[in-house]
Amino acid sequence: MAHANRYREALDKIQKKIQLDCLIVGKCLPFDVYLREGGQVRHLFKEGMRYTNYEKGILQSKNITEIYFDEADARNAEQYISEGGEQDRVNIVDPVVFSRYDQEKEDYHQIERRLLVPGTEINFIVYVLNNMKISPVLGPADQQSVKVGTELAEAYGDILIKKADLPKYTEYLHTLREKIASLPAKEAEKVTTIVIRENSKLIIKDLIDDPRSGTKIKEVNKEVNNIIDTIMENKDALYDLIGLSKHDYYTYTHSVNVAVMSIGLATALHVDRAHVEKLGMGAMLHDLGKSMVNHEILNKQGGLNPYEYQIIKKHVNEGNNILCAHKDFPKESIQAVLQHHEKLTGKGYPLGVAGKDITLFGRITSIVDCYDALTTSRPYKQAYTPYYALEILIKEKKDYDNDILREFIRLLGRGQKE
Repeated sequence: MAHANRYREALDKIQKKIQLDCLIVGKCLPFDVYLREGGQVRHLFKEGMRYTNYEKGILQSKNITEIYFDEADARNAEQYISEGGEQDRVNIVDPVVFSRYDQEKEDYHQIERRLLVPGTEINFIVYVLNNMKISPVLGPADQQSVKVGTELAEAYGDILIKKADLPKYTEYLHTLREKIASLPAKEAEKVTTIVIRENSKLIIKDLIDDPRSGTKIKEVNKEVNNIIDTIMENKDALYDLIGLSKHDYYTYTHSVNVAVMSIGLATALHVDRAHVEKLGMGAMLHDLGKSMVNHEILNKQGGLNPYEYQIIKKHVNEGNNILCAHKDFPKESIQAVLQHHEKLTGKGYPLGVAGKDITLFGRITSIVDCYDALTTSRPYKQAYTPYYALEILIKEKKDYDNDILREFIRLLGRGQKE
């Protein structure tokens, strides 16, 4: 995978070592931080992440005393260390700027750049989202089609299209299927797998707009089975079905990620096919209730006040109510919706159930949901690296089923070693 390749390249690049005590609590890191563990380089913290006592505690619990950074960042590191304990400001965007950005983003849909294959033609404009700025990067003039080149390979950020262009994009995916046959076998298999993921995102997006659509829920079942078939035929396909780096949060992308990883984890745990299907349905729709939550609260930057937090928590019961109204929706699948925020310690919500009262579906989705949220950026919060996100889950292991968590770590680890 791309992550693994970057780690191997980092092993040769990282030449500077500093003591852990040099990291300043309360400051954002101006460079990527790595550690060496078991002869491997681990990407620990991303540039821009705030280092707090929580992070310090995790590293101290692992007896880590030295960290590494790229030699190219030596000047940034020197300046950072020389500033001592001076704390920088909380990374909160101006409310007016953030509100304008948040409203503008609603007009766009995030798509998978790997499906914009060089040499294919598109008749819609492609945009890149970076640092809360949406800019056109590729598109036709005067409604004519244009060939995809190498522009997107160098575009940093999320790839978007206008929601108004979704019909054109859907048609593009259909034509892409026809061209897959001419691709080399491995590439054709990869593109086919990513198309399945992309179709799932489109269906979830439609359901968020119309959460009571029985037709769309049936389509979810079809896509869940496509995902299961793909993973069972080729376990490595799981890593193509999981989205790559995410620069901002999208409920539909998060929903598909949670479904894919839950299905992959259940398969690794040797859960039978019928139950994996029901888990996949619940995991894909675990956040459907967010369609009923006030947009401003759902996308608020920074911490929520107690009232807002109570509103957010209602998305679980809202999702349960929506899905229970569909008589054909599997009752077992509801457990993934109801329990994805429950903790074994009883500190979760909405019911605060604990221990054996949390089902297998709840135990799986709670781990996967938390991991995907931790590894996703927000405009005001840097995403955690996969390695560090797992360290957080390990530190909070009392909340999770440890056998399932260990299998999840092994599952992700196999993907990084490719």
